[in-house]
Amino acid sequence: MKNLSKSFIWILMALLIVGLAGFGVVSGSGANRTVASVGDSTVTVEDYGRALQQEQRALQAQSGQALPLQQLVALGLDRAVLSRLVTTAALDNEMANVGLSIGDEALLSQIAQIQAFQDISGKFDREAYAFALQNANLSEAEFERDMRQEAARILAQGAIMTGAEMPATLGKTMTDYIGARRSFTYVPVTDADVALATVEPTDAELKAFYDANIAAFTLPETKEITYVILRPEALLDSVDVDAEALRALYEDRADQYQVPARRLVERLVFPSEDAAQSAMAKLDAGDTTFEALVTERGLSLGDIDLGDLAIDGLGEAGDAVFAAEVGSVVGPLPSEFGPALFRVNGILDARATSLEEAEAELRDELAADRARRVIEARAEDIDDLLAGGATLEELAEEQELELGQIDWNSESTDEIAAYQGFREAATAVTVDDFPQVAFLEDGSLFALRLNAVLPPRPEAFEDARTAVVAAFKADQLDQAIFAAAQALANDTAFTAAKDARVETGLRRTAYIDETPAELLNAVFEMDLGDLRVVSDRDATVVVRLDEILAPEANEEMTFLADALSEQLNQSLATELFQVYVEALRAKTPPQVNGQAVEAVHASFH
Repeated sequence: MKNLSKSFIWILMALLIVGLAGFGVVSGSGANRTVASVGDSTVTVEDYGRALQQEQRALQAQSGQALPLQQLVALGLDRAVLSRLVTTAALDNEMANVGLSIGDEALLSQIAQIQAFQDISGKFDREAYAFALQNANLSEAEFERDMRQEAARILAQGAIMTGAEMPATLGKTMTDYIGARRSFTYVPVTDADVALATVEPTDAELKAFYDANIAAFTLPETKEITYVILRPEALLDSVDVDAEALRALYEDRADQYQVPARRLVERLVFPSEDAAQSAMAKLDAGDTTFEALVTERGLSLGDIDLGDLAIDGLGEAGDAVFAAEVGSVVGPLPSEFGPALFRVNGILDARATSLEEAEAELRDELAADRARRVIEARAEDIDDLLAGGATLEELAEEQELELGQIDWNSESTDEIAAYQGFREAATAVTVDDFPQVAFLEDGSLFALRLNAVLPPRPEAFEDARTAVVAAFKADQLDQAIFAAAQALANDTAFTAAKDARVETGLRRTAYIDETPAELLNAVFEMDLGDLRVVSDRDATVVVRLDEILAPEANEEMTFLADALSEQLNQSLATELFQVYVEALRAKTPPQVNGQAVEAVHASFH
């Protein structure tokens, strides 16, 4: 609550004025103008309508889409809006009963500082004040009453929430939990540490394993789908490619088919010609190396690597660099940053591909593009045939489409099921749907029909035999690894282990690669000196707790402790205020006028 101030009130009221503009709801008189009441305070139909519209605008700003009233009601936002207004009315009623308010001078000061009521010099403008309220359909008395009530609510809220503090013990306990550290030693146990006899399981063993783990061999819900597809590649040989288009594409790809000679080059720039000459002299005399010169300049080889460049990319140094042999250093030569030494690390010869050599590749590309346009042109006719009652089988024969069948489920990824477009269509299709034309990502046209839906069911043992054998052997290996780990989990064997790994001062949130996900959780449950086997489907380790350490006394932990304390205090303050509000509502139960609520909904726009 320390952040609550008069500025907050002014900003809030300015936003209120903006929100009031341009909204009209139910007009009338009597009880139908009141949506809810708490004691002598009321929520009018205008209050409720404006609040609903503000909620709608806020959601539209977040999502970018306008939400109609029906969606607001479906999401329960109408009830949330009304609940907030009833809470405000309960506070206003209590403030009136206890006589809490602000004086005229304080009110005038707040109004004068609202930007909407100021002239260009920043001073309060009486005419701007009246004009803004008139546009918002508010009288001065109504607005000033609202200002007083809002200020009183904030005063009450501040009185309740300011100074609320959780016991320091709670914050310290949480900080100690988060910052606690452990040092431990662990030994990975892998399949390399066990020896299994290469004996094939018997049918009886496999059947018993299959029965005991039937869930692992249960097929998901499967859709039996028949489909037709027309792929662009099926039309490549039947579409014509214009020779001019072929040449135009070749010329557009000139940088791909006409590649000039290049050099792999490093460039070391010096601040002056004398410095560059001196460095080159040392190189020629054998007193230093190119790498040493780079280091002397405070650079790395990566900093001076230019990659592969054509002769025109090297400027004035191009001819000399291209004349140099691989591994040689030339210079000093001019560069855009000053005199430099250049080292040639490789020679890439020019590469020229003629139109005749590139023709097949270019023709396929143009033909594929042309085939996709042909498919798009045929789509409407094929869809009309489907709408006229043609079956997929008839369509495949008459239109020369590829006919296929697939047992599709959520795990299918083969053939046509690899396409996202087909997966989406297969997921949505029902037995009552008629086939319709759709397109895949590569431009293929397809249509599908759902023949039947097979519920989840165990795969027949013989069909699943390969998977059962693999799972049986994996299970045997896991059991052997776990047994080896248990044998290692004693002081003598663990101490003698050669591949022990030591971790020092790790917190709960630490990550260690190639270890079970629960390793750190297990370590923090152990007592000093304990040995434990920790295992999951990815890894198995034997771990020993070596040291229990308190949180570090550093800036990070100080920041964490302060943040936790602030968060706990804010949580307590919020809960206290909520309890206070609930007590007010229990003291004076709110009355809601359902007819007025429905009237607002009916006229909402």
